[in-house]
Amino acid sequence: MVSKTDDVPATVPTCNPVGITQEPNGNQDIKESIKATLKDPCGCEHSTETAVMNGGGAHEHTGEVESKQDGDAGDDSNEQEVIVIQDTGFNVKIQAPGTEPFDLQVSPQEMVQEIHQVLMDREDTCHRTCFSLQLDGNVLDNFAELKSIEGLQEGSQLKVVEEPYTVREARIHVRHIRDLLKSLDPSDAYNGVDCNSLSFLSIFTDGDLGDSGRRKKKGSELEQIDCTPPEHILPGSKDRPLVPLQPPNKDWKPMQCLKVLTMSGWNPPPGNRKMHGDLMYLYMVTVEERHISVTASSRGFYLNQSTTYTFNPKPANPSFLSHSLVELLSQISPAFKKNFSALQKKRVQRHPFERIATPFQVYSWTAPQVDHAMDCVRAEDAYTSRLGYEEHIPGQTRDWNEELQTTRELARKNLPERLLRERAIFKVHSDFAAAATRGAMAVIDGNVMAINPGEETRMQMFIWNNIFFSLGFDVRDHYRELGGDAAAHAAPTNDLNGVRAYGAVDVEGLYTLGTVVVDYRGYRVTAQSIIPGILEREQEQSVIYGSIDFGKTVVSHSKYLELLDKTSRPLKVQRHDVLNEKDKAVELCSSVECKGIIGNDGRHYILDLLRTFPPDLNFLPVEGEELPPETKKQGFPRLHRHRLACLRQELIEAFVEHRYLLFMKMAALQLMQHKANKDSSKAAATAAANQLALPTTEPTEISSETPGQPPTPESDTPNEQVSPTDAPQAKELAESLVAEDGSGIDPKSREVVLNACKAVGSISNTSFDIRFNPDLFSPGVRFPEESTDDIQKQKQLLKDAAAFVVSCQVPSLVKDCLDHSALPMDGATLTEALHQRGINVRYLGTVLEFVEKTPAKAKLEHFYRIGICELITRCAKHFFKTYLQGVELSALSAAVSHFLNCFLSSFPDAVAHLPPDELVSRRKNRKRRNKVPGGGDNTAWASLTPSELWKNITSEAQSYYHFTLQCEGVDQVVEKHGLQKITLLREISIKTGIQILIKEYNFDSRHKPAFTEEDILNIFPVVKHVNPKASDAFHFFQSGQAKVQQGFLKEGCELINEALNLFNNVYGAMHVEICACLRLLARLNYIMGDHPEALSNQQKAVLMSERALGIEHPNTIQEYMHLALYCFANGQLSTALKLLYRARYLMLMVCGEDHPEMALLDSNIGLVLHGVMEYELSLRFLENALTINTKYHGSRSLKVALSNHLVARVYESKAEFRSALQHEKEGYTIYKNQVGEAHEKTKESSEYLKYLTQQAVALQRTMNEIYKNGSNASITPLKFTAPSMASVLEQLNIINGIIFIPLSQKDLETLKAEVQRRQQLQESGKLEEQTADSPLELDDKIPID
Repeated sequence: MVSKTDDVPATVPTCNPVGITQEPNGNQDIKESIKATLKDPCGCEHSTETAVMNGGGAHEHTGEVESKQDGDAGDDSNEQEVIVIQDTGFNVKIQAPGTEPFDLQVSPQEMVQEIHQVLMDREDTCHRTCFSLQLDGNVLDNFAELKSIEGLQEGSQLKVVEEPYTVREARIHVRHIRDLLKSLDPSDAYNGVDCNSLSFLSIFTDGDLGDSGRRKKKGSELEQIDCTPPEHILPGSKDRPLVPLQPPNKDWKPMQCLKVLTMSGWNPPPGNRKMHGDLMYLYMVTVEERHISVTASSRGFYLNQSTTYTFNPKPANPSFLSHSLVELLSQISPAFKKNFSALQKKRVQRHPFERIATPFQVYSWTAPQVDHAMDCVRAEDAYTSRLGYEEHIPGQTRDWNEELQTTRELARKNLPERLLRERAIFKVHSDFAAAATRGAMAVIDGNVMAINPGEETRMQMFIWNNIFFSLGFDVRDHYRELGGDAAAHAAPTNDLNGVRAYGAVDVEGLYTLGTVVVDYRGYRVTAQSIIPGILEREQEQSVIYGSIDFGKTVVSHSKYLELLDKTSRPLKVQRHDVLNEKDKAVELCSSVECKGIIGNDGRHYILDLLRTFPPDLNFLPVEGEELPPETKKQGFPRLHRHRLACLRQELIEAFVEHRYLLFMKMAALQLMQHKANKDSSKAAATAAANQLALPTTEPTEISSETPGQPPTPESDTPNEQVSPTDAPQAKELAESLVAEDGSGIDPKSREVVLNACKAVGSISNTSFDIRFNPDLFSPGVRFPEESTDDIQKQKQLLKDAAAFVVSCQVPSLVKDCLDHSALPMDGATLTEALHQRGINVRYLGTVLEFVEKTPAKAKLEHFYRIGICELITRCAKHFFKTYLQGVELSALSAAVSHFLNCFLSSFPDAVAHLPPDELVSRRKNRKRRNKVPGGGDNTAWASLTPSELWKNITSEAQSYYHFTLQCEGVDQVVEKHGLQKITLLREISIKTGIQILIKEYNFDSRHKPAFTEEDILNIFPVVKHVNPKASDAFHFFQSGQAKVQQGFLKEGCELINEALNLFNNVYGAMHVEICACLRLLARLNYIMGDHPEALSNQQKAVLMSERALGIEHPNTIQEYMHLALYCFANGQLSTALKLLYRARYLMLMVCGEDHPEMALLDSNIGLVLHGVMEYELSLRFLENALTINTKYHGSRSLKVALSNHLVARVYESKAEFRSALQHEKEGYTIYKNQVGEAHEKTKESSEYLKYLTQQAVALQRTMNEIYKNGSNASITPLKFTAPSMASVLEQLNIINGIIFIPLSQKDLETLKAEVQRRQQLQESGKLEEQTADSPLELDDKIPID
């Protein structure tokens, strides 16, 4: 689409949600008063989040605040600034030529441009692009906000007036018409362009989920739903087809409106025609095979008399002059007229979330064979490389650095300002990531000229579109001591993590570069924005802080020290001295590689942040340094490829938190010993402790600090973890911490704090403060003599942190998998689970070994299998990277298909098809000038054999992950670890960017290879970038989650709605975090009884998950399951089943049948089938669920009891009472043993057993009667009950962790107390995802085994 509002550079803010009056003096006071309310009354500088939460304010005033919209900021400026965004909308009438006037609802913050957008999207006005809006004859300015336009009010009439075209407008018009013609065509999504991506939900819900999905009851026609799933979805099926991944969409067979629309060869118009108003010429072929030549002139479009070979620009007779191409074509071609209107009807019916662009490109690893059609716009885009025409911005290429830095400098004093700033930052980042990706691909494809063309290819650097590109090779032996190319490959991602960390701390006045890391065709490309002036001078002159030679020469700068000092606490970086080449001590507050450069724009930039976090000693053997015994026992330290292995930020945070608890406990113990002689000072203590009572209830996050101020010691070390028994001592301790100057504390407790500080390695003696020195063990860095003691302490701290990974974090991950609070399903979710706990993926081998030694290994089979699969595909990816570097472009598809055959096909002698030289060159010996970077022998790849590849994979597993894989080939691995080839294919394709043809592959044939070169459709980049956050929205979201967990559903719902509002404001409509928000909202709607609303929110969540994460991402599978539940509750049974079958298919493909989540999915399917009286099918799924639950939860678990009960119910419906009794007895025994005779569950079960026994006896009687008396027996009719929908729904709610409990006031109080107790115990990290999902789970009330 063309004049997207978003395409304005970020420095022209496209929205201005500030509702505060702009009088010069009034403004100041408002800022002040908002500042005042942001500061928390307790004086501990919490952010707004706590104020809003504890005040419980922000959501009670929504109604009244409208009136004081315009900035009378009194005490409730806090509420007011939240509501500012929801300005009351009003209606205007739009009068467009040739259509009836219609009403449009607008809001005062909107720009006139946004009305343009709406008109270009509406079915009846979509063909216009070149028009202005007029109010009473005055043209409205496109960039004006509606509220600033005089006389515009409820009911005003806006006229759409056609404007004359210019060349730019004519191009935009053609482009827009092409977009309309292609609007249902998925090829952009398959090709991964313009942030299009796939979504299949509408196929399973037959369009929208309104009332259409409900079954109309005519008599008893309910049973006519076809419930039988395809064979491959049934439990126990070994078939894993690939084709159903993308079910055919009937809307995609586009109705052809036009055969050809392309630029004419007669362009550009000669001078004499230019003076007649000709802008450009188009050539078209209509569906009726009529060839026409069209002139775009300033007055519109008309037919001219040119043909392919003769130029005659005179208007034809009749010329059909029309202001839009659509009007012109509708007069010439009846087929166009009919099909275009049908197409637009369909386009408008699609859910908006199927059409909106995603913020970052999502690539599909499978695609059908798409016909390649003529497309003038695509062709033009490819050749103008869209530079110069870059996203329709006046002034040509964008100055990325200026945009990135200016958005950072926007004001952020109050909520509207922060929203505006975050929105601009996010927009520029997503544009920058897209431009950097395009540039990186152009560089590797050889389409960009190097800035140092004389050097060998791997040393070349490039500039394209104001972005600087460099390749991930060790140029000029820069990384020689750190591991050469391996270090050069790791450095960009480390650097990106550093950029991410400094960006999150967000210190005013400190700038980082826009950074994107792209892996494409085996090369790693780093794309960075360019510091103004850096290209004109030598690096030596410009670096005024840090070192350019890894610490041999070091300089420092007072301004940099001041700026970096603000980041040192949140990033836990220790200020330290190092020696420079003259043996003088130089003070730094970062690692030596971190360079400070002042740009020509006067900004202080830092770059090369690859050592922001301290080194990981488990992978850095240092002579003469011993690691703690618990790590040595596990074979650390291990030699790694490079010396850049760092600890993750998450690990540092977890370690500091762990130490903080230790510190509290030690001090509390010592304080108890002094308690006897402290009674006198008790009064003072409680007074001070009450001041601190607030931070102990709310875990404050670093990012929520009032920007620009270093947090106080209490706020970044959450003390919510102290268990209630320690509370009084903790308070006393807190009191001694608050008075840091030591006033009013007796020397005893000062000594206590001192001892505790020493014990946990705090750098301060009077308060808890742990920081790391990132320069330890860096080759070439020397420290002054006098700091030897400090350095020893810092080294010890690092060893402790390294030990913490192995002895704490790895076991805690495995424990979380055992109790199912972490449930990875594929490689990506496994990596995420590791990273959340601060474990790097290089520890994967260690984690798997730990699982092998765990006594409960059988319950971790799913985890182990996913781990092995991830390890193998990562080893294969490492090999693939170098394999691809030696392949020339013409052989790419042959090389990739050969690699996949070696990796996955059972065919023992996979032979590469060297490309049959379609174009054998006569002069073979001409030297090829444009060699690929690093290219060597171009056919070496063809000699790879399966056994050689698997040898490589096993040796890589050994050397990189220190894990022993015993296997010679793919079939052996699959057999030994129960892997699936389709899963391996999915993982390797996603990791390397391969796109394959969607068809059934025969991996197991021993006679022919599975892949041919025709099966490889594309190779995409794999992109890493920074994800800017919407901080305010996130705090609202967290507060909402907390409220929900405390049982305040309504308040929680309001906060989450508010969060959704703010997320939309920052990210636009489509984003992963909005997806989480919608899912939680849907769940709350459902619990509060609003099923249709739940359905609508969950539908959006599914669409968004498909579009932004991928159609078979584990998240998407979860969303499908939730949606099925709400569909069932809404009476849409067939839809619910289709959704569940889809979820099961995706899950089988992603991780196979043997996974704890599968039990939940199968219980859902079984219950729905039971509800529609498909008993046989229902049993297959429920019995499978029972098997899986027994395996992963143990035969004595309550989940197994419930599974047994569900199976018993189906047997009862089938009148097989003996089997029913048997299963219910199992369940009863479990309940009795686990929760005792008196528990309601046990009682219910025993009642049901009695009922089943009676039924069985009655049946037996009847049977005996029949045997005895033959046909004339008097039979009492038996009650065969079909289950009621209500009872099925009740069971569905229970298994999905949703429980409605009628509670008395007293129950509520105890429940609340219990929830608060739990919250204090639970570590802050876990709070977020797991518990967010389930308001009150079954396990919350029944003690689990």
